[in-house]
Amino acid sequence: MSDSAPDSARQRHISRRAFVGAGVTGAIAAVVGIDACGSAAVPSATQSVPRAAPSSSQVTPFELEEVTLADLQRGMVSGRYTSRSLCEAYLGRIAELDRQGPMLRAVLQLNPEALAIATALDSERKTRGTRGPLHGVPVLIKDNIDTHDRMTTAAGSAALANSVAPRDSFVAERLRAAGAVILGKTNLSEWANFRSTHASSGWSGLGGQTRNPYALDRTPSGSSSGSGTAVSANLCAIAVGTETDGSITSPASVASLVGIKPTVGLVSRAGIIPISHSQDTAGPMARTVTDAAILLSALAAVDPRDPATTAASGRSAVDYTRFLRADGLRGARIGVARKKYFGYSLQADRVAEQALDAMRRAGAVIVDPADIATAANLDADEFDVLLYEFKHDLNAYLASLGPTVRMKSLHDLIAYNSAHAAEEMPYFGQEIFTMAEAKGPLTEKKYLSALRTGHVRSRAGGIDATMTKYRLDAIVAPTQGPPGLIDLVNGDAGGGSVTSPAAIAGYPHITVPAGYAFGLPVGMSFFGRAWSEPTLITLAYAFEQATRARRAPRLLPTALLIGS
Repeated sequence: MSDSAPDSARQRHISRRAFVGAGVTGAIAAVVGIDACGSAAVPSATQSVPRAAPSSSQVTPFELEEVTLADLQRGMVSGRYTSRSLCEAYLGRIAELDRQGPMLRAVLQLNPEALAIATALDSERKTRGTRGPLHGVPVLIKDNIDTHDRMTTAAGSAALANSVAPRDSFVAERLRAAGAVILGKTNLSEWANFRSTHASSGWSGLGGQTRNPYALDRTPSGSSSGSGTAVSANLCAIAVGTETDGSITSPASVASLVGIKPTVGLVSRAGIIPISHSQDTAGPMARTVTDAAILLSALAAVDPRDPATTAASGRSAVDYTRFLRADGLRGARIGVARKKYFGYSLQADRVAEQALDAMRRAGAVIVDPADIATAANLDADEFDVLLYEFKHDLNAYLASLGPTVRMKSLHDLIAYNSAHAAEEMPYFGQEIFTMAEAKGPLTEKKYLSALRTGHVRSRAGGIDATMTKYRLDAIVAPTQGPPGLIDLVNGDAGGGSVTSPAAIAGYPHITVPAGYAFGLPVGMSFFGRAWSEPTLITLAYAFEQATRARRAPRLLPTALLIGS
């Protein structure tokens, strides 16, 4: 593995017209960069926040805008589309919007084999039929999810720019088995936003700054920033993100998407660059609850490589679309977690109140307030737990990569970043890395006590206690406020959110588009007990059908401010 940062000279730009006329390998090479050996080259992060952006009127109309998985399957059945033509269309969209025009920087690299895989799946459809609702569908996955192919898995860091995983992650295995085409990997907050206390969400050393498609100067939030922006801007129909605390639900909220953070153990983490084995999970990001449920059905399974999934045996559903009921809110008892999770954003509160009114009209019994008694200090020990587990889990992951990858430990990464500060630390440092490196083993009493306390506060004393006390089917609150401005100087602005209770507990959490403030999205969160995905999907779907809140982004330069 080379210690040098990727060569920015590899980066190429291409118009949509030139892309369509290019050959297969040439087309992909033009978007992502192909080196002399044919392997995918990750784009440089030079020009982290482009200064100019077009209005939505300058973007070519896109036939696949806002299409659902059912639309894609109907199109492939009728012969209107093939898997290959869908891949070509999305590649053209990526060429137009991701490296040119608004320069969303959501896609970090493309799969050089995508079109060949799509062609094989088209042939299989004709001769053997389909594997299911994902057959032939192009999917993007986050750049911390291993694939054993011609793509790398780098968590956005130049330190792992040439790291090819020794085998597929379980997530990649499940997607391939379902017949999906892994089109490429998305940009992210580098190291899943666990490197610096002053980071800008959506920025990575390899990919630069991902942008929010609703207002290009606003944060895409983190750390599944690229996955959120890509789905919302119709660079793909669905994507996979990962979450430790808010990294699926937060970018989904600010991109007006459905994001599902499953119960820890429902989806295997094997082959995913880790932060915390007690909180990490992968999950779906989609424009509709239906599509998110379809993707979750493909991802959820017991995996011997991830012991946490043994608890899911008999608890996961083969098909989560069985729980899609338009009348699912009728008679449901919904608790409103006001204390701490309201009041930090007037705009989020306004959207949330409208969402609660919509639930009432749909027949829900709104229990308001239904506060979480431990909310004030529920997350007091979370950061310490994450520091301990990050060092332990990341070292184990790096050790599994084999002799070709020179980074073998967190200590090595810290040294690499220091030696390549111009590429890796031009805006913010690695304070979290150094804090984690100072931690001891997972046998230390401080770690064990913090882990136990966090679980008690979030589980028995938190979500479970609240749901029992008020006899609830779910707890709701605004996911977070509208997205703030991108700030590479100071990092992300502070603000509130409701991501921590379910994250620390390891319980499920779904965010659904709820409304807008000055054109900026706000999501509504539904969360509950462990393994309650079926109930939450029912409620989220009914809310979605009652509100139909999502509007496609217009790629505006800034928010729709009064007088602008």
